Amino acid sequence: MAETISLMDIDDDKIHTKPNKGKNVILSSSNPEPKSVPWVEKFRPQSLSDVAAHRDIVETIDRLASSNRLPHLLLYGPPGTGKTSTILALARKLYGSQMNNMVLELNASDDRGIDVVRQQIQDFASTQSISFGAKSAVKLVLLDEADAMTKDAQFALLIEKYTRNTRFALICNNVNKVIPALQSRCTRFRFAPLDAVHVSERLRHVIEAEQLDVPEGGLKALIRLSNGDMRKALNILQSTHMASQQITEEAVYLCTGNPLPKDIEQISYWLLNEPFAISCKRISEIKTRKGLALVDIVREVTMFVFKIKMPADVRVQLINEMADVEYRLTFGCNDKLQLGSLISAFTRARSALVAAAK
Repeated sequence: MAETISLMDIDDDKIHTKPNKGKNVILSSSNPEPKSVPWVEKFRPQSLSDVAAHRDIVETIDRLASSNRLPHLLLYGPPGTGKTSTILALARKLYGSQMNNMVLELNASDDRGIDVVRQQIQDFASTQSISFGAKSAVKLVLLDEADAMTKDAQFALLIEKYTRNTRFALICNNVNKVIPALQSRCTRFRFAPLDAVHVSERLRHVIEAEQLDVPEGGLKALIRLSNGDMRKALNILQSTHMASQQITEEAVYLCTGNPLPKDIEQISYWLLNEPFAISCKRISEIKTRKGLALVDIVREVTMFVFKIKMPADVRVQLINEMADVEYRLTFGCNDKLQLGSLISAFTRARSALVAAAK
């Protein structure tokens, strides 16, 4: 039998007005002091038109919401690409001042085992709201970082049971960790990493709003280090501003601990031209002097290798060996041994280049 829902089943605020413990999703109308707010929250898009990129996805969701045909949503992709911002902007459009009463938000740092799904989420989803002033009577359950939910909790999330008065928005980085049963019940949208143009536009907006001194070199460094992650770009910008009045390229790299491009060029020169002992000594010295991590050096040198002209078979072998070094470093293997392995890989590549030139 279908479940009968009475109009008197008014939401109990105690069910879902718990403090957020993960991402700083600001749902309340109270504004803290501007200086105390991280820039990722201060400059978070407030409407769908403010979302920096993925206009095709945003406009599709906007049309579905405007025509009252909003499905269950599954937004996936790398971090910092606008998934959470898009859903929060959608919620503001749908509910306005009633957003706190109409949205239940849970993220990875909340307890989201099977008991929470059976009690908190189902209690919220199964009751019908009498929303005064909200533009939509359909409630929204926002499950941020849904790929961190247990499999049992995902199986217990029978979202089609509450379709009459609730929509679910699942956000995750790795869609393969969401069970197929949930994926098939949602409309999927992939948020790709932001391209440099959109990151640059948003950063220029923040720079102008905060009246920062950022030369062109500093802006390019921010864009390069962000790798399409807008949240990362804003965090680097804010932390560099706290450490230096002028946000130059060198200040950005110094603040993040990443090796400067000129340092990578120097290290690559040693690897390709100097004997084993000299390369090991000089790379160790620059690591100690500048506080660089070997794994960061390996990643940057890998990108530099793609720019060097060399035979394809030599490049393939060198990249493969560097990937092995990075893999071992992620498991905490000894830095000195892995540095020796890195230099050995370049020594073999150098020998192959000399042989190919004959």
